[in-house]
Formats: sequence, C-alpha cells, structure tokens
Amino acid sequence: MKEFFRQLSELIRNSFLIVLVLLAAALAVWRLITLRIAEAGELSGKPTNQVVYSQVIPATRGDIVDAAGDPIVSNKIGYQLIIEKAYFPSDHAAGNEILLQTAKILREAGYGWNETMPVSQTVPYTFEAERDSDVEAMKTLLNVNRYATAENCVDKLISDYEIADSYSQSERRLIAGLRYEMLLRGFSMSNVFYFANDIDLELVMRIKELRVRLRGVNIVEEATREVVRGDVIPHEIGYVGPIYSREEYQNLRDSGGDYALSDYVGKTGLELALESQLRGKNGTRQITVTNGEVSSVRVTEEPVGGETVQLTVNSGFQTGLQAILKDYCAHLRATEKDCRNAFCGAIVALDPKDNAVLGMATLPTYNLSDLLADYSAVAETKNTPLVNRATDGLYRPGSTFKTITATAGLNTGVVTKNTSFYCARNYKFIDTVVHCTGEHHYINASKALTVSCNIYFYELAQRLGLDRLLEYERYYGLGSPLGLESGDSGGYLACPETYEKLGIPWYIGNLLQAAIGQSEVQVTPLQMATVASTIANEGVRYRPHLVQSSWNNTMTQLHAVKEPEVVARIELTSDDVYKVIEEGMIGAAQTAMPAEYDLNKLGFDVAIKTGTPQSPRGTDSFVIGYAPAENPEIAFCGMIEGGKNAKYMVKQILELFAEYYPETVIGSKLG
Repeated sequence: MKEFFRQLSELIRNSFLIVLVLLAAALAVWRLITLRIAEAGELSGKPTNQVVYSQVIPATRGDIVDAAGDPIVSNKIGYQLIIEKAYFPSDHAAGNEILLQTAKILREAGYGWNETMPVSQTVPYTFEAERDSDVEAMKTLLNVNRYATAENCVDKLISDYEIADSYSQSERRLIAGLRYEMLLRGFSMSNVFYFANDIDLELVMRIKELRVRLRGVNIVEEATREVVRGDVIPHEIGYVGPIYSREEYQNLRDSGGDYALSDYVGKTGLELALESQLRGKNGTRQITVTNGEVSSVRVTEEPVGGETVQLTVNSGFQTGLQAILKDYCAHLRATEKDCRNAFCGAIVALDPKDNAVLGMATLPTYNLSDLLADYSAVAETKNTPLVNRATDGLYRPGSTFKTITATAGLNTGVVTKNTSFYCARNYKFIDTVVHCTGEHHYINASKALTVSCNIYFYELAQRLGLDRLLEYERYYGLGSPLGLESGDSGGYLACPETYEKLGIPWYIGNLLQAAIGQSEVQVTPLQMATVASTIANEGVRYRPHLVQSSWNNTMTQLHAVKEPEVVARIELTSDDVYKVIEEGMIGAAQTAMPAEYDLNKLGFDVAIKTGTPQSPRGTDSFVIGYAPAENPEIAFCGMIEGGKNAKYMVKQILELFAEYYPETVIGSKLG
C-alpha cells in the first residue's frame, strides 16, 4: 500500500512539473507573438528605407626613387579634412553654416581650403580662369546659359543652396565657392569632399572637439605626396594635383582608369607620364544607410598601392652636375668680361650602353618643394627657371654638328679618310664669301674635326647636298623628340620647310651654314648628348630613358626592367667612318688647355667636339663627347648660354663620374 501511495505521489509531482513547463512555453510563445505584432505595428507606420552606397578608398601612390633606391618623391601619412554626405545636413541652411564655420577655423589656423571656382573673390564679380573651358564647364554644371556673367553664376549658387542674405558678401562668396567645389567634385554618398589637405595635429584636435557641432566634418589619415629630394631633376619629376574639371575626369576615365573626382593625379613630368603605374588601384567601402542613418560601414575591396619606379639617375651625381654647371657659370661671369650674362646652361650625361640618363642639369633650376609652396614666386624668378634647358632649350649646335656632316660624307663615300680640301681662310660660294677660323691648307676629315675647319665642311656640304645631310641628321635624332618619358622638344632642321614656317626665304647658301651647325638648325642638349652616344656606339642610337625598373609598392618584388631600345642604326659602308670621327675628336681633347682642365693625363683617351654657335647672346658654348674613347662609359653634352669654353667642364664631369661609379674604368683611373 505504501508503494502505491509513493508512486501516486511521484506521478502527481511529475505531472505538475510538466504542466509548469508547458505553461512557461506557452507564455514565451505568447510573448514573442505579442512582440512581433507590436513590431509589425510600428513598422507599418514607418517603412524601412535602406540604401547601400560604395565609397572610394584611395590607393597609396607609388614612390619615385633614384638609381640607388633612395627616395626622390615618396608619401607620408597626413591628416585630411573631409566632409561625408552620410552625416552632412540635408538642410541647406544648416550645411552652409557648417561650411562657413569650418572655413573660419581653417583660416584662423593659417590654412586655406580646396576651392577652384573661376570667379573673383570680391564684387563686381569677374571670371578668373586660366582656360576658357573652365568657365564654360562651370556654366554647364550650374545649368546657366552661355551668356551668363560671373555674377549670374554666383547668384545661381546663392539661390540653389539658399545662402542667406544675413551673411556678409564675403561670407556668401565663400559658401558659394565651397558649394561649387562640392558640386564639381561630385560630392555624394559615394564621394567625400576633401575640404583641406595635410593639416597639423593641433588643428586635428580642434576639429575633433567641435565635431558634434560640425556635422559631417571628419578627419581621415591618408598618404599624401612628399618631396624628399626636391633638388633632383625637379623638371622631370613633376608634381600631382587634383582633377581640375569634369572634362579632365572624363578623359582619365576614357583612358581606362578607375578614377574618383576627389583623386589627385599626375600633372607634369614623370608623375604624369607614369600615372598608370604610380597611382595604384583604389579600394572600396560599402556604406549602408537605414532610414536616413548610417547603419553599417565595411570594406569590400582593399586598395592596392602603386608601383615604385626606380630611375637611372643617381641623386649625388645629379646634384654634383648641377654644382659644376652653376660654379662654372659663376666663374665665367667673374673672370670673362664678355660672359657677364652667363647665367644659363645645361649638362646631360648618358650611359652609352643604352642611353640611360645618368644626370641632367639645367641652370637656373628650382627645388620642387619651393615650386609646390609658391609656384608664382618660382615662375617669376629671373632667367625662367621653369624652362628645362637640357630637354627643351633650343640652340644652334655650332661646330659640334660637324660630326654629323662628317658621318654623312664618309658613309656615303663622298669623301674618304684621305680626301683633303684646301683651306685658305676665305671661301667663295657663288656671290658670297665665308670664312674659317684659321688657314689650314690641305686638310682631311679627321684633322678638320680636331681644328674645327669650316671650309672643309663647306666644301663637303656642297658635294653632299641638302637631302643627304638631312637624312643623317634624322639618323642622329635631330628634328623630332627623342621620346624621353618626361617629354623633350624636337627642335628643327635647316631646310626650306623650316624657313617657310619661319617666314624667311631659303637660299642655297644656307646649306653651308647648316653644315657647321649655324643657320636655323635648333637642337637640345639632350639631342647632342645622344649624338655623342651614337658616335660612341658607331651609328647605333638608343632611346634615352629615365626609368630603370619598376617594383611593387614596398620594393620587395621586381616587376620590370627597362631593356635597351635601338631606334636608329646607320648601316656603315666602311670601317673607317667612326675611326676617322673618333680620331678627330680625340685630337680635339688633346689640344692644350689650362692644367686644371687638361684631359691628357687621365689614363685614358677622351673624345670631344666643341662648338661656339652664334646666338642672340652673341655666342654660346657647346661641348659633346664620350670617355673612355676605347670603351665608352659616359657620353655627355655641356652648353653655356653666352659663355665660352664649355669643354673646361669635361674633366670635372669625369671626376664626378669616377666618384659615383668607382667600379668603372674611369673610376679606377680617377678614383
């Protein structure tokens, strides 16, 4: 009986527990249903509105380094002041106030901001643009007619963005300019607006303190371009800048680049020429906005940094060349009465094996950092330092050109190494008498190059004719750009077509002057250094280049190496052609010079040719050459505007080469 009651008691207890569990479960289900119904009720009154945007994450631009791997242009982490659409007020009045207050904070801290509206800052408003297309683009963007005035454009912005009359005129112009810039830069959920770049930490902290009031204003840390060696080939390096217009933006997009309107891109020099390599690939982040509020942000694609580009130029050798050029011009001004205006010149040094640019000095020059800090101050400096005389200065080459005339005569068989012409100082051609610098009597090609006899080359030019002379000028690369990555000028040749373009008559006698590098032959120092290199290579001309190789962003993986590129080859008809020319150039290097410039005791032969072309400055001074003559390791050209004896720089150039390239023959002899 006891057992019966015990079992009954357990049954009742277990049943009670089961009932409790079922009641608890029922209560939970009821509660969940109630919550779902309530939530559905709320949502029925406020529908969910969710939008997903993609935003660009800028890639780090690749470095530009010298031949030793030392940076010339690199990147640093900088603070950028931005505005994000997701957090910026949609109400124009509130947004205008934030723009104004942010600009005032920047101004108080000594900073400017990004604004390029081509309209004056004060009334009466006028258009201020470097290009008419900038004004036309603004009118299109603002949807005003083509006859709209600058004041009409400002008024349109004031109206569209409800810029209150309570603001002063200067404040309205400030806000209008920023609103235009945001419009120009495609300010949107997908595209932030860069208000100011590279601000300091003190200002960063102040902005962060005020972020509650400055809705949408934010600070991001991003890589910014940093000039490490602004004194190393600044003209060739170039600089970056913002995309100026929607037209430029569209052109970049059409070229295959995935650009954002907020991107900085190469504007000049190698920064422009190598844009596709340096820029890298932007990443993306996905922003989800739910019912007007940002609900999530996640990175969907990481950015990939641009390539590091390694140049052929050694920074130390380059700055050394610059010092040689500067010091020699100063020496001429101090010691030579007829060289008081010798402020300008150029030196180009090439590796004859492939025409890699070892150094390229131009005078006057500038520091790239100074140019970026105050472009106008550099541009307005005396003697136009923005002109790269090494690649874009156009000059008559004078007697250095005789090497080309000699090549044409010897290779066509018009003369041989033994052919002599008589020089009696004066030479009559039809009704004109021309002159030589000496009376050389019977003289052959080699000796004529050594002593620079004009009459030998007058006679040779007559026998060659213009067409054959022009043919060999083109073999050597004259008359057209050589194809340097950063760009170079082509100059022009003395011929009827050039004279017609210049609006002056061509006479048959102009051929004589053309044959000795006078007349209207115009060349760059880079072209004449290439002439020297081509002679050193016995008629093989390589494309000059500044890029040696490209690497990944961290310079741990080699991507490509520049291979030598032959662009012209003179098919030789005789083994004597370049033997004769080189013999004459070695002879020119062996002529007497002051001891400090003498080239006779270096332990190897040097081959040079000098020239003193007529110019608006009276005469310029040229020298071209290569060394050692037997197995050339360097080819060069030096030029001084309004100077003399450019050949006096040659020994210093070779000594500098020995210092930075000690493993060479020149290095072993002069080191």
